[in-house]
Amino acid sequence: MRDKPDLSSCVPAKAGTQGVLVLRLLLAALGPRLRGGTLLLLAAFITPATAQDRLPPAPYAYQQLRDPAEEAKAKALMETLRCLVCQGQSIADSDAPLAGDMRHEVRTKIAAGESPDAIRKWLVARYGNWVSYDPPFDAATALLWLGPLLFLALGGWLAFGRFRRGEADGEGEA
Repeated sequence: MRDKPDLSSCVPAKAGTQGVLVLRLLLAALGPRLRGGTLLLLAAFITPATAQDRLPPAPYAYQQLRDPAEEAKAKALMETLRCLVCQGQSIADSDAPLAGDMRHEVRTKIAAGESPDAIRKWLVARYGNWVSYDPPFDAATALLWLGPLLFLALGGWLAFGRFRRGEADGEGEA
């Protein structure tokens, strides 16, 4: 008869989060009954629940700059940058940890004397055009800019064809 392996060793001992504690207790209680595939499935669903952002926020994430002119420049720039987590909010309005880190970067770079355009270019180079609410027109964003015009032209063409066909049908009945 084979010895059952201790499945609680699959979870790191020094993780220290509540989710990991729950996972260790589940593995201790259900371990002898679990098979390999079930264990992997259980770990796949519980592992994201154990992920927590336990780091303190960056210093300038929620603290304004001392110089009101610099803070105004930073605020104006932050309102034009999209939160990559929320996607519908600017980093100035978002409470996501990534948005806080981005606010910290913007304020730190403004305090260091960098221009808002240079900071925007740095963020676009780091996160892509998606970070900007006003992406540039290039090959990657051409459909984004031209798509509404194409759909409007297609709708007009279909409506014009439908109306013309309706007039032709009406003339035949009279």
